[in-house]
Amino acid sequence: MNMFKTFVLLFGLTLFFIFIGNAIGGKQGATIALIIALGMNFFSYWFSDKIVLKMYRAKPVTEAEAPEFYSLVRRLAAKASMPMPKVYIINEDQPNAFATGRNPQHAAVAATTGIMRILTTEELEGVMAHELAHVRHRDILIGTIAATIAGAISYMAQMAQWAAIFGGSRNSDEEGGSNPIAAIAMMIIAPLAAMLIQMAISRSREYAADAGGAQIAGNPRYLASALRKLDAASKQIPMDASPSTAHMFIVNPLTGGGLKKLFSTHPPIEERIARLESMSSY
Repeated sequence: MNMFKTFVLLFGLTLFFIFIGNAIGGKQGATIALIIALGMNFFSYWFSDKIVLKMYRAKPVTEAEAPEFYSLVRRLAAKASMPMPKVYIINEDQPNAFATGRNPQHAAVAATTGIMRILTTEELEGVMAHELAHVRHRDILIGTIAATIAGAISYMAQMAQWAAIFGGSRNSDEEGGSNPIAAIAMMIIAPLAAMLIQMAISRSREYAADAGGAQIAGNPRYLASALRKLDAASKQIPMDASPSTAHMFIVNPLTGGGLKKLFSTHPPIEERIARLESMSSY
């Protein structure tokens, strides 16, 4: 069901992109915007692991340096029939973790020192199994596709803004010219709608990773218990995280309520826990 939702959202985002391109950017403008966004996201897809790991000063560790954590990841990777990912530790008080890499053969998992300090071994297994599920589901690829289309829509909105400033009044008087009010509305609504769809895709993938992680770990209550602790701790311990990478973490490293929850890349913790607890033990 989560895969179906993701497909529907990606398809809807694509149709929305085509509609917006015809409405405000024209075929030529839409093509240029798409090429630019594809180039940016191609670079991000191939080098995202190095960029994000460097951003958070993640340190690669060997089995000799972190024997318990390393062996835990290796055991889970074997259970999931996946290649052993590279293992990193981030010197950060907030308990959190993420996975990156374009496919299972080029994957990396990272955990903060804070998460290893507050979680039991079983809870940590649930968290790292969740991250391995992201890798197995190729969520980096799905996220990149969504970001590509959403980015292209944002570029088109910016192009429409400059077109309205420098030539909108002249073109609107010509036959077949665009409606300036519609163009302004598109400039505002298009990026917002694209972002909301992108957030919905991210949330859908989190649910899928929770279910996949529960299967890998062998018990959904491991992750459910971990999420309770992580949610409480993340609200008390701030983290200097970038909004552009917040979606990668198992719990949102950014705090805030109200409208920020609407634009959160993560589903409500309560709903995630309820789904995990409703699952049978594997």
